Amino acid sequence: MKLAFTHCSKRFVTLRGVVQAVHDLSLTVEDGEFFVLLGPSGCGKSTLLNLAAGLEKPSSGAIRFGERLVAAPQQRLFVPPRGRNVAMVFQSYALYPHMSVYENIAFPLEIGKEPKASRDQKVRHTADMLGIADLFERKPGELSGGQRQRVAIARALVRRPDVFLLDEPLSNLDAQLRTSTRAELKRLQHELGITTLYVTHDQTEAMTLGDRIALLRQGQLVQVGTPDDLYERPQTPFVATFVGAPPMNLLPATWSERDGQALVMCQRSTFSVSADVGERLRRLGTREILLGVRPEHVQFVGDDTEQAIAGTVCAVEPLGRETLFHIQAACGTLLVLHAERTYTQGERVHVMPDSTRLHVFAQE
Repeated sequence: MKLAFTHCSKRFVTLRGVVQAVHDLSLTVEDGEFFVLLGPSGCGKSTLLNLAAGLEKPSSGAIRFGERLVAAPQQRLFVPPRGRNVAMVFQSYALYPHMSVYENIAFPLEIGKEPKASRDQKVRHTADMLGIADLFERKPGELSGGQRQRVAIARALVRRPDVFLLDEPLSNLDAQLRTSTRAELKRLQHELGITTLYVTHDQTEAMTLGDRIALLRQGQLVQVGTPDDLYERPQTPFVATFVGAPPMNLLPATWSERDGQALVMCQRSTFSVSADVGERLRRLGTREILLGVRPEHVQFVGDDTEQAIAGTVCAVEPLGRETLFHIQAACGTLLVLHAERTYTQGERVHVMPDSTRLHVFAQE
């Protein structure tokens, strides 16, 4: 089922005035796509999920499921949740504590008057997919967090919704269980082919799960694309620093041209950049810029060359396979991801960004 938001806005009236939770947002989720809504707390991603579910009415704009219009305030049209065939999984699981696992999973089918034989077949098939068939007799209070989350997912999937909505469903799980459940959820969605809208503030979840990601900020859409698009081709400093761990280095710089070659100056260091980056610099329309480079694209160098940045190691973070160095330089603090722990805190070093992997932005 294709899901489309067209110029959607949502305003809430509070004691402190009007809060614009979503502002003039247009977005299309393709049929069968695993689509992630990413952003910091308060950016409007859960509100957008509630608009899709029918738990909130848009203040303006339109929402379509396929070719069917389900919400359009200007036309006084609103289809409630029961008419949308959506299923939702919440952060808090929301299981019925007095019911067994089997009864929790079967509940949506009972409400829908599904015949008993068909109901039993669907419950068992869904439970088998999630590996929880051996838990049928238990109550939610007897389950671990991971098991409860699987039961909540099974209850949502058992009636084969047109759209599957998940609101930070893994945030209550520990790190190891979150990783394994993430992989299971991705496999399950691919197997079932259900259009899925997934909300998270965790960029690792977004990158590993999403076919595409929409990054939101203060109720507005900042950038939409594949995980590679957002990581390799961020369009704003916010995208550059929000997507990626550790975040991208952003250094204040200026640029000029010499014989048709664009040159970027960061304190006393000068970088010649590719023709592609030069074109982007010219399109920015300003000489005051932010120079972006990922920590893994900065290398230690032995000599103080024209393109090297001098600094002092102010912190060292061993990460196992790699080590993250914090370098205090005149132009700011740089993060450097290196395979070996070759430098110690307080040591004077020189680093040089890979000139083929630079990003440039207008200063915000």
